[in-house]
Amino acid sequence: MEELDRIEQILDLYAKHEKMFAFAESCTGGYICHMITNISGSSKVFERGIVCYSNEAKMELLGVEKQVLVDFGAVSDLVAQQLCEGIRNQAKVDVGIGITGIAGPTGGTPEKPVGLVYIGFSSEKGTEVIELLIEKNRIGFKVEVLNQVLVLLEEYIGL
Repeated sequence: MEELDRIEQILDLYAKHEKMFAFAESCTGGYICHMITNISGSSKVFERGIVCYSNEAKMELLGVEKQVLVDFGAVSDLVAQQLCEGIRNQAKVDVGIGITGIAGPTGGTPEKPVGLVYIGFSSEKGTEVIELLIEKNRIGFKVEVLNQVLVLLEEYIGL
């Protein structure tokens, strides 16, 4: 199934169940929101997206704690958790998704290599964070993160 067809199916199911979601994107730079809004009618279920590329934006817009950034870095499971919970609470939606990672080709370290990404998913069922290592170029990285986000959205709605 092509990505846009898959997204449209997800949007239809979220609309049917009257569920809404929002995104806090860092390393994907708004790509997830871009792909969602390529579908007409996405506003029925997509409330908002925030690109919080800098640490300041993460703190100011979504309440990521400065000490978490200092102690664990912007690319960490705790930041992904605070991003998804922050966007869910701020937007008052059913599902909040937060994404932070290193798209590359620069910026990696031995501890946090290029391709490392954390995706946080917050709903009334709780919060989970998945860690992935995506060994692709920058665009391929964003596409793969989108696919992982779609899996999480599908699992939540029961696809």
